[in-house]
Amino acid sequence: MASYIIRRLIMTIPLLLGITVLAFFIMQIAPGDPTSLLIDPRIRTEDLQPYIQKYGLDQPIHVQYIKWLGNMLQGDFGNSLIRQGVPVSELIMARLPNTLILMVVSTILAMIISVPFGILSASKQYSKTDYAITFTSFLGLATPNFWLGIVLIMFFSVQLGWFPTGGVATLEAPFSILDRIHHIILPAFVLATADMAGLTRYTRSSMLDVLKEDYIRTARAKGFKETRVIFRHGVRNGLIPIITIFGLMLPSFIGGSVIIESIFAWPGIGSLFMDAAFQRDYPVIMAVTVIAATLVVVGNLIADILYAIFDPRIEY
Repeated sequence: MASYIIRRLIMTIPLLLGITVLAFFIMQIAPGDPTSLLIDPRIRTEDLQPYIQKYGLDQPIHVQYIKWLGNMLQGDFGNSLIRQGVPVSELIMARLPNTLILMVVSTILAMIISVPFGILSASKQYSKTDYAITFTSFLGLATPNFWLGIVLIMFFSVQLGWFPTGGVATLEAPFSILDRIHHIILPAFVLATADMAGLTRYTRSSMLDVLKEDYIRTARAKGFKETRVIFRHGVRNGLIPIITIFGLMLPSFIGGSVIIESIFAWPGIGSLFMDAAFQRDYPVIMAVTVIAATLVVVGNLIADILYAIFDPRIEY
């Protein structure tokens, strides 16, 4: 196992390097640049030249990338081009905790809702309950998160007033855990919706395969209650494939947070990335890209390790 983990970590180096290369060059060839946002009838083009030279925007793309990579390997993501030279690391650290909290709550919410419904759907195959859960799952997969977020805000926040329309906490109010929970319910639910639907289907499919095994028939032949057969013999083996799915859920959470955080005005790295993309703030875009890629790679590695731990048949 140790040698496998080391090999996987070594393999991530060229992978992450390739991601940074693609992201940097695609970003550079995209139309527009930070100076276009500074254009003002009162500002002459030659007055922008010191700004361009200060941040090296006049240098060839490969030179800019090499300098950025060298600084990044030393833990320096540079300074924001738009936010008056504020270090990117400060912007990231100020918002990363909010995104991580949102991702953790969304993951827990997706698990505690989808797994029981998937088990229930499999145990009552072809029943009305199974059809209702299946229909709801497909409806969740087909519903765009941004549309669902807007609808929930209009109904629960604007009309009913049950939840705030956005933000991470009430302005000018003392810190309160209940207040934070009140603010995170809607964005966490919307972010978890697509994964809840998919995870329910995966759980149902995995449980159906397990319930057809010989040891399940043997347990039933011994006269055990159906609930004991399902939860003691079926669930333990049926949820093993879900561990892999859990690792693959990270990319969807990271990608979904960009839209969800913008809709709910959640001050995380998703909304930071969106603002940086519109403002052509290259250092911020690259920093968020590296963090997101690293989280995805680490999530997949953790899923593989957990898979081997819970399934003794797996050997690396």
